[in-house]
Amino acid sequence: MRQHPPFRADVVGSFLRPDTVKEARSAVAEGRIDAGALRSVEDDAIRALMDAQKAAGLQLATDGEARRAWWHLDFWGGLAGVEVVELDHGIAFQGVTTTPKGMRVTGPVSFPADHPFVADAAFVVAQAAERGVTAKFTIPAPTVFDFRLDADQIRTDHYADRDAITEDLVQAYRDAIAALYAAGVRYLQLDDTAWAYACSDAEMAKARERGIDTDGIAARFSSIIRRVLDGRPEDLVVTTHVCRGNFRSTWIASGGYEPVAEELLGNTGYDGFFLEYDSDRAGGFEPLRFLPAGEQVVVLGLITSKTGELEDPAVIEQRIRDAAEYAPIEQLALSPQCGFASTEEGNVLSEDEQWAKVRSVVDIARRVWS
Repeated sequence: MRQHPPFRADVVGSFLRPDTVKEARSAVAEGRIDAGALRSVEDDAIRALMDAQKAAGLQLATDGEARRAWWHLDFWGGLAGVEVVELDHGIAFQGVTTTPKGMRVTGPVSFPADHPFVADAAFVVAQAAERGVTAKFTIPAPTVFDFRLDADQIRTDHYADRDAITEDLVQAYRDAIAALYAAGVRYLQLDDTAWAYACSDAEMAKARERGIDTDGIAARFSSIIRRVLDGRPEDLVVTTHVCRGNFRSTWIASGGYEPVAEELLGNTGYDGFFLEYDSDRAGGFEPLRFLPAGEQVVVLGLITSKTGELEDPAVIEQRIRDAAEYAPIEQLALSPQCGFASTEEGNVLSEDEQWAKVRSVVDIARRVWS
């Protein structure tokens, strides 16, 4: 088993929010408790969650994104020059739509020293150290910001258009990585839906309707990531999770990785790639042939986080062997396909089912790689 991340048995990051956190958030909204009381409840919930991750056999622990309502907007809303606003529409998943919130650029974009995620990360690092596990921290990838920002949500004369924001966006992420590293983070994950959208003909058509130039979009994404990661500390592991959408157990994008695999695996500079492979929508393992020989790892998301039904371990082990026909098994690992709660609503499964999934990942990884 690997002794450094990404681990043979890993997780994407988010977990179902416990009732204590949900109740405390409702109490804040109703004015019955203040933000300090909510944070105390979240602290306790994160401690319990990290205990549970260690008990399940993981070598890492996250905060489960327990302090966040969204996997992405909470981070972006803390940037200078960016606001989270009410929109006239949500994001359409299969059969369900999210609450209508999005981002708006109102001034020069930068990462402030007092961004709340820095304190959140320091807490995770301290708690992980007490438990003898590696702290993993997650933030949304800059490519998602680049892809999702609508031109009509640029409400400042500082930027002429979407392209004019790129330099400041890259610098904001470089500053974020430096601040999180200073807070003790050594295992960072950039969560990304943009690459999955680029695998989908339907989503690319929608993007063009929004005025996005989709020609060469994978090269654009890899360029942004390379610039963000350039010069990062040598002992900082940075991975990405490519997500096809995860809201209340539903999804958005379909399509295999072939259109983007060469740029994603070969040109971004990530240390690891969490790739969803829990359904036919992900296509085959053939794109893994673009993984360069060396230290980079593809973490196969073969265990779905969208339902509570456990997969047959023998089937998963065979699929790992199938993947190893295209990439060395020494450069492969296993995880759930996504988090269990990319938003505070969470997926449609129980906490017991969630932990059974995690234990299954650990058990299968031990058999395959021990």
